[in-house]
This record gives sequence, C-alpha cells and structure tokens, in this order.
Amino acid sequence: MRTVTRPGDTRIRDRFAASDPGLLRLMAGLRTVGAIALTLAVLWGFGANVNYMVSGAMASMVSTFAVKEKRRRGQAVTLALGLPAAFAAVTLGALLNTRVVAGDFVFLALIFVAVYCRRFGERGTALGLIAFQLYFVALFVGAVPSDLPKIFATLAIGFACSAVVRFGLVVETPERVLIRLRKAFRARLVFLVSAQIDLLDAGPDGVEKALEGLRRSTARLHESAMLIQGRLEEGTDDDTTAALVQRRVAEAEIAAERLSMLLLTARSEERAETLTLHLPNAPVPETTHRLGAPEDVERLARRDLEALRLLVARSGSDEHGSAVAHVRNRLLGYRDEENLPDASAAVQDMFRGIGELARTVLGLRLALDGPQDETYDAPATTRSREELDAEDASIAGAIEAEEEEEPTGLRRPSTRTAVQVSVGSALAIIGGELLSAQRWYWAVLTCWVVFLNTGSTGEILVKGSRRLLGTLLGVIAGAALAQVVGNHTWTAFVLVLVLIFLMYFTAPLSYLLTSFFVTAMLGLLYTLLNTYSPAVLVLRIEETALGAACGIFAAAFVLPVPTDHRTDELLASVLERLGEVSSAAVDQLSGGSVLDLLDKSRELDTALDELRASTKPLTHPVTPLRSRRQTARYLVALLETCAYHARVLAATAELLPYSKKVAADPRLKGAGRRIAHNIDVLVARVEEGASSEAAEGGASLTSLLETKDRAALPRHDRVTDRVLRHLQRLDEGVIGLARPLGVSVATPEGHPSRTAAS
Repeated sequence: MRTVTRPGDTRIRDRFAASDPGLLRLMAGLRTVGAIALTLAVLWGFGANVNYMVSGAMASMVSTFAVKEKRRRGQAVTLALGLPAAFAAVTLGALLNTRVVAGDFVFLALIFVAVYCRRFGERGTALGLIAFQLYFVALFVGAVPSDLPKIFATLAIGFACSAVVRFGLVVETPERVLIRLRKAFRARLVFLVSAQIDLLDAGPDGVEKALEGLRRSTARLHESAMLIQGRLEEGTDDDTTAALVQRRVAEAEIAAERLSMLLLTARSEERAETLTLHLPNAPVPETTHRLGAPEDVERLARRDLEALRLLVARSGSDEHGSAVAHVRNRLLGYRDEENLPDASAAVQDMFRGIGELARTVLGLRLALDGPQDETYDAPATTRSREELDAEDASIAGAIEAEEEEEPTGLRRPSTRTAVQVSVGSALAIIGGELLSAQRWYWAVLTCWVVFLNTGSTGEILVKGSRRLLGTLLGVIAGAALAQVVGNHTWTAFVLVLVLIFLMYFTAPLSYLLTSFFVTAMLGLLYTLLNTYSPAVLVLRIEETALGAACGIFAAAFVLPVPTDHRTDELLASVLERLGEVSSAAVDQLSGGSVLDLLDKSRELDTALDELRASTKPLTHPVTPLRSRRQTARYLVALLETCAYHARVLAATAELLPYSKKVAADPRLKGAGRRIAHNIDVLVARVEEGASSEAAEGGASLTSLLETKDRAALPRHDRVTDRVLRHLQRLDEGVIGLARPLGVSVATPEGHPSRTAAS
C-alpha cells in the first residue's frame, strides 16, 4: 500500500492539538489577554492614567481566570456576583490602607473567608479569589477613599470587557471544548501508532529510546481520555451519548495500549512484562531487530500499522471511494482469524491486536462522526458494525455516582486549609512588614498561592520552592526588560500582555514557568507605575522566600496533612477501586449479573491520577531519600499496570451481552477470588497500618486451562485464555504490591513468607 502524505498544515495542526488537548491552554491565554487588551483600549479612550489602567487590567484578568464554570449561564451569574465582591474588597483596602493593625486583621479575615468559600464549589472559589486579588490590587496601586468612585468605574469596565471577550469574542462552550478534545484524542492516538511503528523498526540498540517514546505517547493519550471524560456530561446532549463516547474512548485507549504490549512481546524472546510500559528505566526484555518471523511478515506488519495510522487520522468526512474501506476490511478481518500470517503465536496475537484497534477506531468514528457509508463493507466489517450497534443499544445512560460522606469540622479540607492559610498569612504579614512597610503584601500573596491546588505538606514544599526559583529567574528577566523598555509605555503594555499569555499558556505545565512570567510582568508594571528599581525586585525575592517559608511552616505545624498520610489515603482509594473493577468484571465474565463497568473504570483512573499527583513530592529529584523515591515510583507504576489489566477485563466483560466471540466461563470466578482477597488484605494494611493477615500466593491462575492445546481451543476458549492471562498479570501485580507495603505472602503449604523490604 502506498503511504498517503497528509498536507503540512494538517500535520502541524494535529501536533498542536495533541500538545494542547482541546486547546484549553491556548483559549485560556487568548481569553485573558483579550480581556486585558480590550480594557486597556477602553480606559485609554477615556483618558485614564496609568494607575487606573493597571487596576482595570488586573480586574479583567482576575475576573477572567477566576470564573471556571463550564456552563455560560453559571459563568454569567458568577461574573455578576464578582463585581460587588470586588467593590467590597477594594473599599476595604482603600479605607484600611493607612490603618495598619485594623487592616491586617481585616485582611486575615478576608483570607480565611476567601479560602473557606472553596467548599461551595467553583462559584465560591471564584468569588473568594476575586475578593482576595482585588484587595491586593487596592494595596498595589495605593488606593485611598477619594479614589473609590473612579476605581469602581474602572473595575466595572474591567468586568464588562471580560464578559464581552468571554461571551462574544473568545467563546467557549462545553460542546466546542469536547469537539476539540475529540480531535486531540485522535491526534494523540495517531502519535501512539507512530511510536509503535518506531518500536517495530528499532534495532536492538534503539529499543529503549523507542520504548520511552511509547511511554510518553501512552501517557498523553491517557491524559486526553481523562479530559474527555471530565467534559462529557456538559458537552453532550444526554447521558446516553456521554456513555457511548466514554465507552468508545476507553476501548480505543485499552486497545492501543494492548497493541503496544503485543508488539513488544512479538519482538521479545519471552512474554514482555506490562510494567515495562509504565516504569521508566524498567528492565527491557531481550529483543531482536526482527519479529522472529519471515521478512514478508515483518513488511506486512509495518504496512498494516501504517494503514492503521491512516484510519485513525481520517475522519468520516475524509473518506471518498473504496480505498479506505478496503484497508479497514483487511484489518478487521484479523479479529475473525482471517488472513493471519503463518508465524508464531505471539506475532499472530499482534495482528489480532491490530484488528482490535481497527475495530475501536471504527467505533470512535461512528460515535464521533455519525453513520458511515457501508457500500464496500466486507463480512468482517459488517460483523464489527453489528457488535457496535448492539453495544449502542445496550447503553441506557450513565449510572449516578454515589455521594460520599463529607468530613465535618476541622477535618473538612476547606476549613483546615483556611486555618492554615490564615496562620501562614499572619506570619507573612508580620515578617513582610519588617522587610518593607510598603511591599509586605508580596509575602502574603506567596503564602496564599502555595496553598492553591495542593493537598499535603510535601506538595506545598515543592510548590513553594518552584515559586521561589521562578521568582529569582523572573527578577533577572524583569530587570532586563525594564532597562530595554525604559519610558515606552505602550511597548511595556504589549510585553505585559505577551507575558500574561505565556503565564496562562504554561500554567498547567510548569508552576516554575508561571512564576517566572508573573515576576517578569511585575517588573514591567513597576516600570509603568514609575516605581521600578533593582531594590524593589530584590525585595520581591525576599518577600517571596518569606511567604513560602510561612506557608510551609503553617502546613507543617497547623493541622498538618503529612504527605505519607495523604498518599496512604489515596493509595487505599486506588486499591478499593481496583478491587471493585476487577471483581465486577470477573463476576460478569463468569456469568454473573450484567453491570455498567465504565463508571467504575473511570473512578479507578481518576483515583490513580490523584495518587500520581500526590506522590510528586516523594519522587521529586531533590528528595533526599532515594529508596523512598524509588519505592513510590515502583508502587505507582505497578498500580498503573494493574489498572491496565483491570480495564481490559472490564472492556471484555462489557462485550458479553452482544458479542459472538465472548462467552461467560464459570471457571473464571475461582480465579478472581484470590485477587479480591489479596486486594482486601492490602487495603487493610494501608488503612490500619498493621495487619497479621497474609496475602495468598499459589499456583499460576493460567494453570486452570493448561491442559488444553491453545492452538486447538474454540474461539470462546481463546478469549477465556486471554482473560486468564490478564487475570494472571493482575494477580502478579497485586502480589508485587505486597513487598513495598510490608505484607507477607503465604506459600501454598500455608507458611507465610515475609516479602517486605527491609
């Protein structure tokens, strides 16, 4: 087959869509910069001076990034409520600007209320953030009571310009975001298939590099899948459509990851370990440059992977004629054992994996682009369409999530954080005023910021250190820009807009970069306000260091949440979700009741993502305890491996009611019992801190069917064999978790064997 070259602009667009899923960062940056630019233009037309222009620009910036609700009606309500909150905050700042003691107490009360409001969801968080930031603006521009009428007008203009840009110029709706996320998922799936082709072509010396690209592409595909699932409810017309898209995305992700493993196994002298795809620097299996098959089979594999990449890249509107249909027919035929090459079982499994991924691509296309032309369908494609139609008909809507009991009192995260931030801010005020009676609020701002989106002392420590480093580098950049700009006011404003865009564009990627751009921008603002001096930027570093230290102190000694405690909670949650998914899948595969496993799988992925984020302080390069860092990485990687096998089991179980290839097998129930027991033991160990019960070892789960010749198995038994292999890998993964968690494993004779690391 001749490779079709796609236009250059399409490739660039796909790369950008893949690097910024849903263009969320780009749109956030454009929306904020657009609001600020419009505000500056309006204020300049009214002849406002620089102080009011800065106030209006910061008001429009805050009112833009603080409002994060997905529905436009909710955004409008929050924006309308934010303006009186801004008026009140600025009034307090202006009235108490010269009253040091009273102003400090009011500021602390405002900080507590602003943080406590997070318990009321996105609207409460936005209003608290607006109130805090606008009080800070009043201090920044030195507002006094006589300035309030003009400042109110300036704030109103800033909020109005923010609304104009949000609802008229840079319009964002959940539906549009979801459409762009779908395109990003398709683009990232293309890059994953390209990484699989690289692995196929890699020589023995290039396998590690190819594997690293495969890991990176797999992680990015997963990121896109999670973003899509987070937008489904708001971005689709009904629950049925949301459940359908969720299923198709999950199936594609699972099939793509499975194909990666099958490809690696086909190149290996023995079955590859799934952990290889999830743990950097994991042992790479011995491989050869070839698949262990005739040269024509290797050429066929490469041709089919390139054809698969073509299928993924094309949307339904791109199809014309029969060429693409013939390619799809050939690939889907591998699912029904058609035209499999004469090669080893591992190589044949790889071709079956290509067929499975082609089937999920067809499902994605039907879900995202609607009905397709069936004129050139072969029997294999017709069967796949029938399966997909049967699945679609079985979806009755998403299952409502159970409400979890929320902690009360000081155990409530919003209350605890409010107390911590208030104590840290009090210390920052005292220390900040000792450093500077005019710029003390920089320390308070830093203390506030390091608590945003953090859940443990370790996370706050890492975030505080990144802010300090970013501030240090930003001071250098700000000093250089201030010297270059001089008295050119509009040049400074343009550079400020550029820096603000970069700040929001890089915010989800690196907090260090965000701090760098913020500080460089402040250097230009001081230039505009004619208050710039090198001493001011040096003071900025000192206040930032003080604020970070006060925040870390408050986090460590005031109602602390140790990193170990936080990670243990999340680890227990992941294990519980893992047990729920695997048990439900095995029960359904054994002939039990039919369940909707999609929500359970999504809950597992969400819990795992939270655990991964919470372990970043433990895996940070500066962490002094190297063994602890390695243990955390190993645990997360092993859990990712277990989650992968559980997702595959769930996806296979979902096929039972309408598939002609999958049949329930009661023998699987016994295989799943040991896994469920061992997960319960691990959960008890994590939650209780000590457990005398041992995990259960024993013979391989796959031994249940070892008496049969695999090649002679009926089709249903081949699926059962595949399910058993995933159960076996899941069982091995759960047993592997016992060692770092300090749980003993009982031998078949009943004598416990301690496997905990010393």
